[in-house]
Amino acid sequence: MMADGMTGGTTGGENLLFLTDEQLRKGIEAMFFAYRGFTADPDRILADLSYGRAHHRALHFINRSRGTTVNNLLSVLGVTKQSLNRVLRTLIEDGLVESRVGREDRRERNLYLTTAGAELERQLSEAQRARMRAAYRAAGPQAVAGFRQVLEAMMDESIRAQYQAMKDGKS
Repeated sequence: MMADGMTGGTTGGENLLFLTDEQLRKGIEAMFFAYRGFTADPDRILADLSYGRAHHRALHFINRSRGTTVNNLLSVLGVTKQSLNRVLRTLIEDGLVESRVGREDRRERNLYLTTAGAELERQLSEAQRARMRAAYRAAGPQAVAGFRQVLEAMMDESIRAQYQAMKDGKS
């Protein structure tokens, strides 16, 4: 094995069976810095509105699953009911989210973005899509597939199942 963790017999990839702590540390740090970049553009938009990342996540997943229930959103976001209620109250009061009584179960509340909420969600997501699009193009399709595989492998099993259901359009 070469000093940089590369193997002489591979096609330039790291020997994944023998990752060093240093290689893992570099990956962890890359994740931290990538997350800063990924959230920087939406954070600027949110700051102007006095919103935070929790508002962004709620808008994203309400848009992703129109009519989702509060309980489903709680499960997807993995936050406390109190925390989500604070975020939803603000978004509803500001006219970005609408809460409707459930058709089948009147105790449920179904959540929808208003026109203004959909526009804000579009701005936030477009900023992130532009950054991801540029990174994906620079990395190439094989790297993109590998990146997604790594992200999915890092998820806890129950979260991966939830993600897979959403990815498959079941949620």
